[in-house]
Amino acid sequence: KQTLRVKRMQVICIIIAFPTHADPCAVVSPPCMSEADRFSLEALRSIHQMMDDDQDGGIEVEESVEFIIEDMKQQQTNKHSNLHREDQHITVEELWRSWKSSEVHNWTQDDVLRWLKDFVELPQYERNFKEFKVNGNTLPRIAANEPSFLSGQLRVQDQRDKQKLTIKALDVVLFGPPTRPPHNYMKDLLLIVSVVMGVGGCWFAQAQNKASKVHISKMMKDLESLQRAEQSLIELQEQLERAQEEKRNVAEEKQSLEEKMRDEIMGAQEEAHRLHELRQGAVSELSRLRYAEEELEQVRGALKQAEKDMQASWTVTEVLQQWLQLTHEVEVQYYNVKKQSAELQLATAKEEAEKIKKKRNSVLGTLHVAHSSSLDQVDHKILEAKNALSEVTACLRERLHRWQHIELLCGFPIIRNPGLAKLTAQLYSDSIALGLPRVCQSSCSCHSSIHGSIEDLLDEPTSPILPQIPEVCK
Repeated sequence: KQTLRVKRMQVICIIIAFPTHADPCAVVSPPCMSEADRFSLEALRSIHQMMDDDQDGGIEVEESVEFIIEDMKQQQTNKHSNLHREDQHITVEELWRSWKSSEVHNWTQDDVLRWLKDFVELPQYERNFKEFKVNGNTLPRIAANEPSFLSGQLRVQDQRDKQKLTIKALDVVLFGPPTRPPHNYMKDLLLIVSVVMGVGGCWFAQAQNKASKVHISKMMKDLESLQRAEQSLIELQEQLERAQEEKRNVAEEKQSLEEKMRDEIMGAQEEAHRLHELRQGAVSELSRLRYAEEELEQVRGALKQAEKDMQASWTVTEVLQQWLQLTHEVEVQYYNVKKQSAELQLATAKEEAEKIKKKRNSVLGTLHVAHSSSLDQVDHKILEAKNALSEVTACLRERLHRWQHIELLCGFPIIRNPGLAKLTAQLYSDSIALGLPRVCQSSCSCHSSIHGSIEDLLDEPTSPILPQIPEVCK
């Protein structure tokens, strides 16, 4: 408080000693040396008046802080310490001495242009500053926001640019040259890490996208191969049906031929019988002899024909035919089980592949598919279905080829038969009646993974293949 009283007394003494009509440059120290100093002093007096709210001739700390926050729009309130230092009541003369000793006061034109470009960031006015030869001593006029100087001489018409220039000029005039904030290396490190992570993420996403496309393309090819295998199996089944139809026609022709042969034998027997009766009824011995020779010749012909037919169609026992037919039907049951399993795997693989196709059509579907394990699972299921289908197709071809050769060697139909139920009912009822043991054996021709064996199916009382067979074999 005592210091404030002293300062106020000094101001009063200056006012008394130098009346208002005196030259301002004469009452300050150091005195004005040029016209530019005079303009600078007037500008500083104007700035002092703006900051001195109570108009007591001095700027207090509170007024400085309020001016920095409200007028200069800055939150760095510690700047007032650079202005006041230990002086809590700044007069115009003290402000003038502080300005004259400031580094900014001695700025050259190049320094001002550098400040305009780097700190004010208004390089468009660089030419105007050069024409007027603005140096450090001119900055108070900019800070005081002299309309005639800014608009008329520097030709700054934009109000936002005027305000920005004024605030930046006030900053350097009152608080000294601007200092760049210390370089934040942590921000640089975070920026570099962010850029590296972004580039790495983009590269990884692109690589995963490319890999997923390749994998999906391979899966689609496997699926097409699976569909071709399915079509091949269907064609092979149609071929089997046609072969069975041909076998059926051949069997019917053979049966018709056997009936015709029996009719011929019966006709020969009837002719022989007729000749025998004629021979017995003949009057003369010569006629009887002639009829006997004809009868003998007829019998010989019939016997030769029967012998040829027997040699041409060697037959085995009917029981062997039935057992072979039963073996074929049991093998067909195993094949159907395996075929159903392969068809189920095929349907599952198709369903999973369709789900993958639908996911690819979404926005992030490809990336989601690439990061999930569903693609490998679907690929594995497709390969399993393809292998199972190929195995079923190979088993069907081998079974068809084998049984066709067995039929050709035996000379009787095996593939065409009364059915599994009738064959098991007839054969196993005969075996039980004769006291014969049941022979449990596996008759599947394909050395592959089939669910269970014939022994298991025959031993199970609830087996769908042999439901009518009693439990004999243990």
